[in-house]
Amino acid sequence: NSTLGHRVVPWPQLHCYAATKHAMTALTEGMRQELREDNTNIRIASISPGLVATEFLAQMINDGAAAKKMYESVPCLEAKDVASSVLHILSSPVHVQIHDVIMRPTGSMN
Repeated sequence: NSTLGHRVVPWPQLHCYAATKHAMTALTEGMRQELREDNTNIRIASISPGLVATEFLAQMINDGAAAKKMYESVPCLEAKDVASSVLHILSSPVHVQIHDVIMRPTGSMN
């Protein structure tokens, strides 16, 4: 998911992206409820990171240099930070269900 699955920022280029992430939030919760109703004991989690330094922005704006400059100007997460959260969820005890992880870089304004 993404932090944009929990809020909408005033950047029109991201409004459709945010809509898909809000849908992901709703689908995940719906699936969680169905799994619980069926007594499956299957756990489901959602990780919603803030800005992660990846190739995504460069592709979206079609400008790698501008993306690199932006990533260098604000606090960003790294892919390994998100992977660490995945490992934490997967290694949690079977009686623990981690529903939602919202993670932002320290010092981030959003």
